[in-house]
Parts: sequence; C-alpha cells; structure tokens
Amino acid sequence: MTLIRLGYAAMSMNVKNGSPSQTMTYTQFEKIKDREAAIRKLERIAASNLKNCLRLLRHNAAHDIHFFRLSSKLIPLANHPELPDWNFIDPLKEELSAIRAYLEKHPSMRVDFHPEHFVVLNTHNTEAFHMALKTLVMHKKLLKGMGIDPEHRCVLHVGGGYKDKEKALEQFIQNWGLIPEALQKMIMLENDDTTFTVKDTLYLCEKIGIPLVFDYHHYLANHEERESWEEEWQRVIHTWINAKLPLKMHISSPRSEKDFKAHADFIDEKELLKFLKEVSGSVPQIDIMIEAKRKDDALFSLMETLKEKEGIDIIDGSSFQIS
Repeated sequence: MTLIRLGYAAMSMNVKNGSPSQTMTYTQFEKIKDREAAIRKLERIAASNLKNCLRLLRHNAAHDIHFFRLSSKLIPLANHPELPDWNFIDPLKEELSAIRAYLEKHPSMRVDFHPEHFVVLNTHNTEAFHMALKTLVMHKKLLKGMGIDPEHRCVLHVGGGYKDKEKALEQFIQNWGLIPEALQKMIMLENDDTTFTVKDTLYLCEKIGIPLVFDYHHYLANHEERESWEEEWQRVIHTWINAKLPLKMHISSPRSEKDFKAHADFIDEKELLKFLKEVSGSVPQIDIMIEAKRKDDALFSLMETLKEKEGIDIIDGSSFQIS
C-alpha cells in the first residue's frame, strides 16, 4: 500500500478576500513621489499577503490538508533591479514569525514554492541567469524567515530548448556549477509539457543529484515515441533516495482534447486512479500537488469521489491509502 497526500497551489476558492498574491507594479511604485512612502506601501501589501498565507494554512489544517504550495508573489517587487537595497525581511518579521510558530505546531504540513517561469537556469543570458539566482535567494530568505528547512522546497522547469535540446541540457549542467551550493540544495526539477521530457529531466537530476518532480499531465502531453513513464518510474523514485521529504509529483487534467496542455477546473479521477494503481506499493508515500483551476475545491471534489472507489482507504480530508 502507498499513502497518498493531496495538496493544492497558492490560493483557496473558499477563504474569502484571502489572496496571498496582492501586488504593486513598478509603474505604480514610481507614481508615489516619496520613495520611503512607496516602500512602506510595498511592505503593507507584503504583510497582508503573509497574513493571508497564514489564514490559508489555518484553512488547510481545519480540512486536514497537509501539503500546500506557497505563492511566489508574497513580496511584490522583492527582486526588482531598481530596489536592490530594500531589506524586506526585517519589516515583515512579525508576520513571518507567526507563520513559523504555526508550522511548528503542525510539523506534518509540507509547504514549498514553484518560482515563476522566468527563473531559468540554463540560459546563456547572464542578466537573466543572475535574476534567476536573485529570485531563488528571495525564496530562500522567505523559507528561512518561516522557519522552513530550504532543502528541496523549490520546483523548477529545466528552462528553454533554444532550438537545440541536447545543448540546452549541457548548458544547464554548465550553469549549475555557477550556482551557490545553498541554492542548489533548494531545487527540484519537473518535466515540462513542451520541451524536456521525463527522460531529459531524469538525465539532469541523476547527473547533478537532485529529485525529479514527476508531472503526469506533462508526460501525457510531451513524451518521445516509445517512451513509457512506467519504465522510468524506478529511476524517478531513486532521485528521492537522499531526500528528507517523501516523493512529490504533480497532477492535473487537460481542459479538453483540443486544449490538452491547459489545466481543467477539476481532476479526472479515472486517469489518476489508473496511475496510482500502477505505482501502489512502489514507495511508502507520495505527496501529490493538484494543479487545477478550482484549487482546494478540486481537492475536496476529488476526495468525495474517491470515497466511493474500491481499494481506497480514506484517512482524513486529503489523505488516503491505495492498495
């Protein structure tokens, strides 16, 4: 049997006025003539985001949800090049400490980040590479501020194919040597739906010794002819052998056959169960991040459906065992 824990990403459909991603553009920032006043406004927005983040964590605990993706937009303009000296951590210590205290009381709750698409580590562009590192540093500061061990807490895609996938893979390895070890330890890689398949991503993960976050929907959308995820599953498991956390994967469902890569509102339980029955018993636990438009509603709906299925032993509001 395998324990399955479901999670969702960034925002709840049920916590009203609870966005952790309220923002402010640099254009809006510039319109405030007093720079210090503009920074104070940024800090107020960030404080509100962190307070809403705590509300979401409380919502999750109340519904037995033990896995959650934090918004990467908690601190607006945190890594903007025109604000290099803004120390956003100090004015937010109270809000960060409140989250830390809550997570200490809920040690089984797993939280992590999925930085945005511009965090590309295989780029030839020095400026883009430095911006990616700066963004990872920002995530590390937030994790530390929340009292979370940063190891394996940031999921990234491999990056761009740049019209030569093999060369792009080697560029990733070359750039990897330029990344500080403390940031390397944060990173997990995910197969994508356009360029880098499970095999491509496994090549990198095995080469540099980091976990692979298997995205089943991405595999369905992007795999080579005769490539089978079943044949690679043991390799995926092995990338997690030295990790402190259980194997993590992503699940979503296509919006339609025509718009296959886009995420649907909810999860197709038939496809998920087909996958889970194949992997049951291969590992003790899998934490599955639901990437659906309806966020926690999708999780609740899926759990209701699974209650009626054979071979499913429901444990709580988001967890079950499958035989």
